[in-house]
Amino acid sequence: MPEQPFILGVNYWPRRKAMYWWSNFDAKEVREEFSLIASLGMSLVRIFLLWEDWQPTPERVNAIALRDLETVCDIAAELGLSLDVTFFTGHMSGPSWAPGWMLQPDRPMDPRVMQVVSRGEIVDCGYRNPFTDPLVTKAAELLLTTVVTRLNDHPAVGVWNLGNEPDLFAWPTDATQGRAWTRRMTGLIKAIDPETTVTCGLHVASLLEDNGLRVNDIFAEVDLPVMHGYPMYIDWARGPLDPHFVPYLCALTSALSGGKPTLMEEFGGCTEAPGKPSSTWKWTAYGRPRSQFMASEEAFADYIGQVLPNLVEVGATGAVLWCFADYVPTLWDTPPCLEAHHERFFGLVRPDGSLKPHAEVIRDFAASRPIVKPARRRVTLDITPEAYYGAPVYHARRLYEEFLSDLA
Repeated sequence: MPEQPFILGVNYWPRRKAMYWWSNFDAKEVREEFSLIASLGMSLVRIFLLWEDWQPTPERVNAIALRDLETVCDIAAELGLSLDVTFFTGHMSGPSWAPGWMLQPDRPMDPRVMQVVSRGEIVDCGYRNPFTDPLVTKAAELLLTTVVTRLNDHPAVGVWNLGNEPDLFAWPTDATQGRAWTRRMTGLIKAIDPETTVTCGLHVASLLEDNGLRVNDIFAEVDLPVMHGYPMYIDWARGPLDPHFVPYLCALTSALSGGKPTLMEEFGGCTEAPGKPSSTWKWTAYGRPRSQFMASEEAFADYIGQVLPNLVEVGATGAVLWCFADYVPTLWDTPPCLEAHHERFFGLVRPDGSLKPHAEVIRDFAASRPIVKPARRRVTLDITPEAYYGAPVYHARRLYEEFLSDLA
């Protein structure tokens, strides 16, 4: 078999627009930033169809956004980039971004949701559940079929993605419903475009709780297992820059998915200002005390330099960093940056567009032309997935200890 290149990529929101780019689209900006991404040796860009921008009513897909997406695809193809196109983007960087027609003003906001944003405003109410509500299901099917039909033969489309950490927006009633929803949506895509890879952007919560989106179920219905994770958010990781935690998540996902190689679709970290040492910020976010590790730029570059080869070692198919840019200060008083101060500083580039040190680490790694290799380090699953989800935190921690024991 021919060698398969190890994918290097980045999750994308423009540094001057963040989540507001579809409502204020600028093709020149996209070309400028995609050109920088390509210059770093990256080949995959993950983009997000923010639901409220893409579907102003449940019966209508935004024709202007669809046209602009085609422009994004054209730019990507010209630059040799492939796109991971993520549907149903409700949760993003803290808030739930809900279309107005999905809101339920007479119902309180779910306590698991940090903030609801709709039409650019913060609102205090609940919204319909995409997994259970017939109106939303029908709307989702319209969005999916419209976009896939328009772009199924475009050379820039590399992945169709059924969501971004969807449990942070809503939960299925149980694992059976979560799998049935995934099968239904995947089937719609495959009926139009049987060739393009389909995935669903699950994150570490689907490994640590039974949230209706079990990795063994969801990744049995799609082509590609993916995972998102950050050691800085896990108290049993070996520190906020534990270089083995992210590779472990890929290995665990593969073990639960019957051995399928996994793409690390989102990982990274937030950084301090240039020249500042690592620190811990404390503030109040969404009405609650917040504490956040902020890595020095140099420490974070070292971390990325360790994680990338470790991902190759576990047989991962690639690494997609979160995210392209720190956001410009004019965005700091708008969601998500208004409350989530750390979300301002996750980028490959600083607010002024200059490269952070870890961008050069990625460029150098890309220049080595890494390939996907058989896993040299694995997670050996000694229980069934059903048993795993009976006590997922316990098993995740136990299996991590075993994974680390190989290093001793």
